[in-house]
Amino acid sequence: MQQVNKQDIRKLSLQELEQYFESVGEKRFRARQVYEWLWSKSLKNFDDMTNLSKATREHLKENFDINHILVDQFQRSDDGTIKNAVKLFDDQIVESVLIPTSKRITACVSSQVGCSLDCNFCATARLKRMRNLNPDEIYDQVVAIQEEARLYFDRPLTNIVFMGMGEPLLNYQNVLAAIERVCSPTGLGISPRRITLSTVGIAKMIRKLADDGVRFNLALSLHSAINETRTRLMPINQTNTVEELADALKYWYSITKRKVTYEYVIWDGINDDERHARALAKFCKHIPSKVNIIQYNPIDEGEYRQASPEKVSLYLRILEDSGIVAKVRKSRGQDIDAACGQLANKIDW
Repeated sequence: MQQVNKQDIRKLSLQELEQYFESVGEKRFRARQVYEWLWSKSLKNFDDMTNLSKATREHLKENFDINHILVDQFQRSDDGTIKNAVKLFDDQIVESVLIPTSKRITACVSSQVGCSLDCNFCATARLKRMRNLNPDEIYDQVVAIQEEARLYFDRPLTNIVFMGMGEPLLNYQNVLAAIERVCSPTGLGISPRRITLSTVGIAKMIRKLADDGVRFNLALSLHSAINETRTRLMPINQTNTVEELADALKYWYSITKRKVTYEYVIWDGINDDERHARALAKFCKHIPSKVNIIQYNPIDEGEYRQASPEKVSLYLRILEDSGIVAKVRKSRGQDIDAACGQLANKIDW
């Protein structure tokens, strides 16, 4: 018997599915039924598509695969945070996180297997970038966390942040396709205003986001508004300087009219002085923005240590005096390596 080269059915658009069903002598409306099972109901196998005939289901099984993710292991923090170790169809692994608070349940999802950006303070950066995630693999992470939110907290998923493994803007098309599917009425129907994409700062891609008319929120992992310091922390600053980022953000705001959130960690002896605080305040004046000061999550016994409370207060005072909204964000899930910068596939398989 000839081996059938199966195709991942979720790579097909609704229109392509309709064309396929017509080409094999089926009615076009069957495509919409299958599409609803795949996306709105996030079905993982063809046998459960109960409004299709057995013959149609067998035909789909013979010709297509559903390359669904598998949450094979998860860890639960003392604060309720859940970290998923997600196995992909090719046995690669990424991590995603459910972050519960009194008002929200947030899904933190990954966009790449590993990362290529070498940020010195981040555990994920120590992993080799293996590949980009497909749109359905990103979508499935959200679905898995949505199910966990209902199961463990009896509450709906409220927010999504692209702050997991990888740089979303280096997987641009797949990330935007996943967000479109998440927001679609035929998908999960989540408002784009509840989605935040976080980037280390790739100026040309920030401009492209604006040109493409995206409606979700943008966050920039900044950590210093002084080129020398930021390059030390984040080598990508060599080709995307603070000045270039400022210009790109001005362009973003001119098109979208949406403020930006700056994510900022204050490290002892690195950026914890008045000079850095005032540089940040000046940078924030370029466009309407706010600052999230993030607690540092150690990844080893290296050079990076959380700044003292006094230095954090110095920042807050300078930002407040400059009219900048700034909040200190306490990290969650530290005890299971699920906090910002800690995702590194430490679960043993």
